[in-house]
Amino acid sequence: MTSSLLRPRGRTRTGTTGAPGGAVTEGSTAPTRILDWRDPLVAALVRELGAGPVGASGSADAVGSADAVGSADPARQIEFLHRAHTWISGAVRPVYSVQDERPVSEVLRRGRGSCSQRLAVLEAVARAYGVPTRVRGLLVDGSFWYPRFPRLRRIVPDQVLLAWPEFRLGSPAGASGAAASWLTVSELLGGLRPVAAEQGGGFTNAGPETLFEALSRTAIDWDAAPAVCPSTGPGAGPGAGAGAGAACELSAYVLTDLGHYASRDELFARHGQTLCGLARLMAEPVLGRRGAA
Repeated sequence: MTSSLLRPRGRTRTGTTGAPGGAVTEGSTAPTRILDWRDPLVAALVRELGAGPVGASGSADAVGSADAVGSADPARQIEFLHRAHTWISGAVRPVYSVQDERPVSEVLRRGRGSCSQRLAVLEAVARAYGVPTRVRGLLVDGSFWYPRFPRLRRIVPDQVLLAWPEFRLGSPAGASGAAASWLTVSELLGGLRPVAAEQGGGFTNAGPETLFEALSRTAIDWDAAPAVCPSTGPGAGPGAGAGAGAACELSAYVLTDLGHYASRDELFARHGQTLCGLARLMAEPVLGRRGAA
């Protein structure tokens, strides 16, 4: 049993393309209120990871011309973003914060964040390095989080709004003039390939490993044929978790695909956060410090 009482009111969450007229949603390297990569704390992290911030125009700030050119090299971009993910996994403690609109600089100051907030940190440093990002909005069935809150199922939201990042590597347009393709965060960090069987099975959304950490070792796929992982969820049969296969296919949990948005700021402005303001105010002091376990 999940609860719809904690959801924002007056929001119509139906499938949409995100961009008007069915146009392709273009991402950006520009800072936003959430992805505030021009904040000194975020800029310092980018330099620590081995590069200075690169603006939306592609010009480098505090880096040499070689680094500015290299930032458009997909191989260097992938290496940089893998370093960033490893750093975030180790330095930003996973908690159950419900403030999805918290600026990245504030997440770094606190040294803790939810999966959504840590994904935002990854997006911010990507934009600072010159890699455009966008997000896909997914409404995910609240039962996906049952393993985390086995005794509190009655107050788990019936649907959770997930901002799933995508990254466009390389130059904005190739030699042919065609725009570079987009990669989901799972494709970027783990690849949709059968690695989970060799590294302890698919993601179970239980224990100390969170969705953010799992990205680097297993395939998190929201679009595949509905083979459920973990075992507690829509359509899950006996032994589903143990036999989920090499890739962690989570499409059975997706209630609605809200389409793509140029930023997570735009997604949350359109559809609100998972919880209403009052619920966030009451839950954040507790959940914002509770670690994943």
